[in-house]
Amino acid sequence: MYVKRRMTANPYTIAFNAPINEAIELMREKSIKRIPVVNGEKVVGMLTHMDIQTLSSPKTTTLSVFELNYLLSKAKVCDAMTKEVITIAPDALLEEAAVLMRENRISSLAVMQENKLVGIITESDIFDAFIALLGFREIGSRITVEAADVPGALGTIGEIFRSFDANITHIAVYRGSGGKSDVVIRTNTFNTDAIERKLEEQGYKIVHLIKNE
Repeated sequence: MYVKRRMTANPYTIAFNAPINEAIELMREKSIKRIPVVNGEKVVGMLTHMDIQTLSSPKTTTLSVFELNYLLSKAKVCDAMTKEVITIAPDALLEEAAVLMRENRISSLAVMQENKLVGIITESDIFDAFIALLGFREIGSRITVEAADVPGALGTIGEIFRSFDANITHIAVYRGSGGKSDVVIRTNTFNTDAIERKLEEQGYKIVHLIKNE
């Protein structure tokens, strides 16, 4: 899956020299937690809800609440934004986006194409993609079997489902230890009793089963 399939295209932006209160109002109005900061068409920063909280709640201060609010009203976006912007291309894989976020300990990436901002992708987008890839919210059955990590194992499992005219809609493999892996299969079939028996007859241990209706 590609970044462009999950990103928010044409995101809201804010000028680096805009009043911080303008950014706060934009976040509140649009229910967003981060905004790319621009100078003309150039992306120069990223402003997050946490950046604003850090600016408005310094760890050590002798100022009163009134004085803090006054200083906040005079602050600009550039006073709070993160200046180092990590970017990614729209044709990059979601896995690449996830690795970049993880390695840099950030929650979003600016999506750039030919030095132009075309989107923003967040950790929430990655989570939603993960849920969609596993089909967790879809109607049907989710069967997890323990299988030997050998060539042809997935083919045999697929043939068992085919023999019962059960369509596999999603599949994932989690490698374990001792030459075993957990294979998670989602099918739109509800009655899986015969499939389960056949899997066990072929030496596959069923370790988990849930159904979504």
